[in-house]
Amino acid sequence: MDKKQIREYIKLFKESGLAKMELSETSGEGSFSIKLENETSAAPYALPPVQFVQAAESDEGEKADLSSVKDYNKYRDVNSPMVGIFYIAPSPDAEPFVKVGSKVKKGDTLCIIEAMKLMNDVVAEEDGEIVEICAENGSLVEFGQVLFKIF
Repeated sequence: MDKKQIREYIKLFKESGLAKMELSETSGEGSFSIKLENETSAAPYALPPVQFVQAAESDEGEKADLSSVKDYNKYRDVNSPMVGIFYIAPSPDAEPFVKVGSKVKKGDTLCIIEAMKLMNDVVAEEDGEIVEICAENGSLVEFGQVLFKIF
């Protein structure tokens, strides 16, 4: 491959909007390979800067207690086991089974899903705290749709 061909490839590369190009000669005389990458195969976006929480020192010089700080990266999803209508309470005038911030234990009823005129309880599979309710009362939910996030 001569310099003129290389310049032509570089010009085409610049015009294409691609993010990365690799040219390399192969074993045969005058043969080469080209590897091109667009922006989606490179990093599609820059991650925001990470902020670290440091324990503040109190007047006595002791570290502040950070046990109340929750790591919401460790939440678990409760998914719908079927297609049906999502109900957060046993009846329209009753209190909801759970609210955001409710503590639940394994086996507690979280909601009801009505499917083919049958009422099916969705129960907590482990202990935790409700962080988010992802479905709207009275709405249709799909199989596998996230209903709750539990911490």
